Parts: sequence; C-alpha cells; structure tokens
Amino acid sequence: MGLDEVGTLESLRTHRRELIDPKIAEHGGRIAKTMGDGLLLEFPSVVAAVKCAMAMQNGMVARNADMSDDAAIRFRVGIHLGDVIIDGDDIHGDGVNIAARVQEVAEPDGICVTADVYRQVETRLGVSFASLGDRTLKNIAQPAGLYALRLERDGEQQSKSPDLSAPDPSQEILYCSAPDGTTLAYAITGEGSPVVKAATWLSHLEYDWKSVVWSHLWRALSAQHKLIRYDERGNGLSDARPKQMTFESWVEDLETVVDAAGVERFDLLGISQGVAVSIAYAVRHPERVSHLVLHGGYAQGWRNLDRPDLEARQEALMTLMKDGRGQKTSAFRQLFTSLFLPSANAEQAAMFNELERVSASAKNAARIYNVFGDIDVAELLPQVSIPTLVMHSIGDTLINIGESRRIAALIPNARFVELDTQNHLILEDDPVWPRFLTEITDSLKS
Repeated sequence: MGLDEVGTLESLRTHRRELIDPKIAEHGGRIAKTMGDGLLLEFPSVVAAVKCAMAMQNGMVARNADMSDDAAIRFRVGIHLGDVIIDGDDIHGDGVNIAARVQEVAEPDGICVTADVYRQVETRLGVSFASLGDRTLKNIAQPAGLYALRLERDGEQQSKSPDLSAPDPSQEILYCSAPDGTTLAYAITGEGSPVVKAATWLSHLEYDWKSVVWSHLWRALSAQHKLIRYDERGNGLSDARPKQMTFESWVEDLETVVDAAGVERFDLLGISQGVAVSIAYAVRHPERVSHLVLHGGYAQGWRNLDRPDLEARQEALMTLMKDGRGQKTSAFRQLFTSLFLPSANAEQAAMFNELERVSASAKNAARIYNVFGDIDVAELLPQVSIPTLVMHSIGDTLINIGESRRIAALIPNARFVELDTQNHLILEDDPVWPRFLTEITDSLKS
C-alpha cells in the first residue's frame, strides 16, 4: 500500500473478482463479513471450506508467480469448526474469534486449521498436515491444537497426488445412511446397464477417480455402463467414525447403496475383500444380480484356514497398523504397496502409498484388517446361482491364487481365468490389462 495504494486496491479487487469470489461460490460458501483486506467466510461443511482454501491459495501462488515480492498479494487462511451466532447476514461467537486468531498463525500462502478441522478432513482430501502443537491464542481462554496444511506445489509431487481441491464434474458423489446410522459416500459415473463395485479397503472416491491405480478401470467401465462405487465405512468420503466394523455391516452397506442409487437389477463386481461381500449379497438377493465378476478374492479369512504361519504374518501386519505413527511412515506404506503392486513403477507406487494414507486412519485400517481374518462365506459358494466369472493373478503375493480356484470350483458353472501377473490389482501398463478388461466386459454382455 505504501508503494502504490491505488494499484494495490485494484489488484485486490481483481483477485476477488477473478479468483476468490468464484471459488467461494463454487464450494458453496458465503461472505459473512469484509474486513479491509480480510474476509470472514462461512461454509456448509468443513470439507468444502478446506477445498476452497486450497483452491484459493494455489490460485494465488500461480497469479503471483511472475510478480515481484513488493507487488504480490499473499493471503493467510485460518479454518475452525464450531458454532456461530447468526445476526442477519453476519455471524459472531467464539467460533468466529478462534478462526480469526488461527489465521494469524498461518504462514503467508498457507492454511492453518484447528484440531476439530484436522480430525474431520485428515483422511478425506489427499493432503498432509504438520502439527503445530497447542497454541495460546489472543483472547481465547483455552489453548488450541493447530495444524498447518501442507500444500505441495512442486511439479513432480503434484503429478503423484491428484488435485482434490474441487470435485470432478464427470462423477456425481452422493450420500446415504446405513441401518446403524453410518454415512456412506457413493459415486455414479457413466450411462447404460448398471454395474456396482463392492467396496474394499483402500478406497477414496475422488482420489481413485484421478489416480493411475484405479482410474483406467473405472473410466473404461463408465464408458459402457452406469458405474456405482462407494467408499467402505471408515474409508475415503464415508463416515470416518463408523459405529460398527463387521462383515455383516459391509453386506448391509452394499444393500444400502444399491437401494439409495435406485437400481433394481445390476452386475456386481467384487475385488479382493469385496469378493466375499459380493458372494454374500448375491446369495441373499439373487433376483437383483445379473452377473457376478470376482477378482483376487477369498472365501475364508486367515483365522479360518488353519494356517498358523499365515495367521502370524497377518497379525503382525495388523499390529503395525494399530500404531498411528507406523501408518504415517512411507516405509510402512511401501511394505503394503510391494504386496499389492510388486511390478509398479515409481509413479504408481507413490500413488498407492498416498492412497493408503488418505483412504483410512491407522485405527480404521486396523479395524478393517481385523475383520478380514474372520471372513467365512465358504458354505455360501454352492448356493450362488448367478453366472460368475472368477479371476486371479498367478503370482499374487497378497492373496494366493488357490483361494480363487476354490471359489470357482464350488460356485456352480463358474468360469475361472488366470492372469499372468504378480500384481494383486491390474494396472493399465500391465501386459494382462487388455485381457482383464475384455474378460470383464464380455462377461457382462453374456
């Protein structure tokens, strides 16, 4: 302002008109108050608030790229989740005061959030945070736990982490409630005969749609079908604090999502743990499933196989998950990546590492993994009356191919396909990808 008062005010108006205000509207927010060079904003959800802040700060960094330090306008953002007092179009209260003080802690171009915000978005937005510890804020009685949101702006890092600051218009994300009140997020893409993918651990509807790990499969199926996917409870955009975590609740979640999506008859795709969920659903509701496609799954968890060596290995992995610090380390995530995708290149491995981090908290990951061990749908296999395709990777190091051979042998008239790869999930550059996709699409047409 001291160097160019008129020019600075005009720059601020331009940033507001071209970037700030449009981003606020895009994310459903509203301006409650203007305060000179500051704004007080209110959003319908904490996720929307953080997404908007990310979009604005990244946009400002881009706009300032070719400007001198004297000319660049840089913002700080503070975000708090709390009650407010409505006074016409204005808002007041302790929640507002805390947000204003948190903003003062943020770095220029940065975003600082309170612990309440952090707990809501930690595993939902594909971003990382640095703890700033408890801080005493001016005129606020109790110290506040604060976190700085890390905005990756290096080109290489951005290529490995999809931009989740705004929803992708090509997929519609909706919400429904399971019988126990757990909120489930599901996505609908494409048009045509419906295909439902049973949920699995390691899913995030927005991240998966943009990552090299899953996007090729979802986009290929969406080109021919109405594809319905959902995040398992405790994963991605679904409820981060589910009331229950049992195999029965997983089957009920599938029932809930297909009813909410309004599909009466559909093809059902089960991958990994989703295989057992799909089998249970198909036996309960044979009139609703046209075709069953199963890949890389098992009918019985490790506690039901009388394999002490396997049980000890799985229990050890679960113990690691229970330590939140272990879940955060790249070395721990890489261990799982090497089991799921031993042939992944650097970009694919980095994206799967990140998917492990954003999909679920350490606590939820351990709860989910614990249920894996108790799965047992073996007695249901002869009752499956739906045309079924079973596939498995020959060199799968996560789940032995013998598990799928057994499933195919016990489901009447099931067709079994072996895929010549080590990967548990089929990547787009895997030589077996064309066959994998063809087998799925041909099966759904039969």
